[in-house]
Formats: sequence, structure tokens, C-alpha cells
Amino acid sequence: MITLRMDDKQNSSRDPHSADRALEKKAFDYAIATDAGRVRKNNEDKAGAAPEMYLFVLCDGMGGLEAGERASALAVETVLAEVGTAAKTAQPSAEGLSVAIEHANEKIFKLAHDSGLKAGMGSTIVAVQFHGERAIVAHVGDSRVYRLRRAEFSQVTDDHSFVAEQVRRGILTQEEASRSQLQNILIRALGVEPTVLVSTTEELLLDGDTFLLCSDGLTRELSDSQIAGVLGEADSAQDAVDTLVRLANEAGGEDNITAIVIRSGKSRGGVRKTIGKWFKNSDETV
Repeated sequence: MITLRMDDKQNSSRDPHSADRALEKKAFDYAIATDAGRVRKNNEDKAGAAPEMYLFVLCDGMGGLEAGERASALAVETVLAEVGTAAKTAQPSAEGLSVAIEHANEKIFKLAHDSGLKAGMGSTIVAVQFHGERAIVAHVGDSRVYRLRRAEFSQVTDDHSFVAEQVRRGILTQEEASRSQLQNILIRALGVEPTVLVSTTEELLLDGDTFLLCSDGLTRELSDSQIAGVLGEADSAQDAVDTLVRLANEAGGEDNITAIVIRSGKSRGGVRKTIGKWFKNSDETV
């Protein structure tokens, strides 16, 4: 577990980057866990963080073996580096995060071309950067960002997948989508085309919010109720990611599993009881 906390003695009048004054009074607890799962031998997921910038990135590589691993690693490396460079002259923004992801797409596409893997290298990406009272979210593909706020658990991102698009159009129900054999088909991913459209959103950040970034190896094994239950019951971010990965493996572990949990502020009083009720009333057991 790593706890992020701004220096209480920081003086905004002396620091040009302290538009993040709201963050000075917030504590951030975050943790990352990744596992190859019980079926696959290699792990094509990659996750990273730049805590000094409140930036978190997770990617799920595609292409098998070395190709997927290289794509996801390059995407994480590029976004962390480019946002870090931009931070020297500009405040965090959805546009800045989007541009960094677009550059990652260009690098993966070029790497695939240079390696003779034009149709076999790619990656999803989800990135969250906290700034002031905002959580800036950017993504491509079907890796997800969730938020737990008190007793409300919601998916912040929309999957860029064929099945998700069918649900949005009313062609499939959520239940039908969960059973579909076409869940692996993405309509948007890094490295597939020379350019990519990055989806971005900004969420209000409240004290006590918990954010989860995860690959589909987690969400295909655990239901929303199970995930919310773990986030609500966990004593720390580290406890949360460890438990989520363990449960996903116990449920089958058919894909790589990666999770980043970020908790803002102190523990939420009363949340455990509410989430516990959801969990006990759900059909799934842990």
C-alpha cells in the first residue's frame, strides 16, 4: 500500500502548480495488482502510476505473447512520460491526457508495422488523473474505470466493443451481452489504425470516492455487486486489489487480471454496511 498525501506546509502563493489546493487536504491511498490468471502463461496487461502527478494508467495488450506485452508496456510508458513532460508547462487536462494517448497509438502502430505485425499488435487503455476537484478520465477499448461513491457503484467508461455497441443500440440486453461469444471484438483499440479517437470525461471528485481501473480479466469473472462489495469492505487499496485478483482467479482466471484502486480521503463510515447488504443479497457468492 502506498499513501499519497500532499505536504500540508505547501504554500500555494509560492507554487505555480498549486491550483491543486483541494488535493493538499486529501489523502490518496492507491495500490496496483496484476496476475496472468490460471489459463494464460504470459501477462499482456500493464499498469503504472506517477503519484506525484496523481496519474494512473492501465493497459490490456492484444496480439498474443510478446506482441501484446510490448504494446501495453509501450502505451503505459508513453502516457506517463508525455504527461510528465507536459506538466512542466501546463495544468492537467482531458485534452493533454488524450494527446498523450494518441501519441501512444502512433508508437504502437509504428512498432507493429516495423515488426511485421500489422494486424497483430494493439492495446486497450484507461487513464485517470486527479486535479483539484476533478478526476480526468480517458480510455480506448474495453478496460474500465468504476467509481464507488458512498453506496453508489457506477461504471465511468463505456466499452468500445461490438457487444457493448449492440447493447447501446438496444439490439442486445445486458444479460445477452454477458453470454455473447463476441465479447473479445473491439471497435476501437490502440495500434490498430494510424489514428485513434480517445474518449474523455471529467468527474467531480468527492472525499471518500474510490476509483477502480481494471482489465476485462476482472470484469468477466466478477459481477458489479461482487466488485462493489470488495471495494466497500476493504480496509485499504492494497487489500482491495489483492482480494479482487484472488477472487477473479478463484472464479476461473481465464484471462490476465489487473486492478488499480485509488481511494480519496478517509474511509467512508456506513458504506460497509450498505455494500454488505448488496453483497449478501446478490446471487453470486465469494
